[in-house]
Amino acid sequence: MLALIMVLVIIERMLPPLPMLPPQFGRLGLSNVIVMYVVFFVGKKEAITMAILKSIFNVLMRGGMAGLLSLTGGLLSVFMIIALSWLFKEKISYVALSIAGAIGHNIGQLVTACLIMQNWLLFIAYFPILLVAGAIFGTLTGIFLNIIMPIFNRINK
Repeated sequence: MLALIMVLVIIERMLPPLPMLPPQFGRLGLSNVIVMYVVFFVGKKEAITMAILKSIFNVLMRGGMAGLLSLTGGLLSVFMIIALSWLFKEKISYVALSIAGAIGHNIGQLVTACLIMQNWLLFIAYFPILLVAGAIFGTLTGIFLNIIMPIFNRINK
């Protein structure tokens, strides 16, 4: 699973940054599909481990700040997905969970950046943009997960 996450992160880094978004924040989050798979089919502890290992990979590839942003965003994302899937059981869609995870990821990164820079004006400036971006990218990632979920289901039989 970690190898798949790493490949998706590398592919995503090859894509140009999306306009109107800060380069560190404006990514699709394709690797979150694998993290969500781990949450649902492998285990919650393992999903948390994947988020931590992904952040270590980011430290090695892009440095400490990228790793820290990945860690805080990734953990908040996983915790939100776990909490919402537990709270709503079978009544919540993968798209809704993906949106919540994407928004959680953005919030985790933004709060970390604000703490490091000791500037909460960043939150005020970027939060609305990142909220919309998280909703859009979370929707796309959730749709992608819905498309490939039958493959995951066949693998797990």
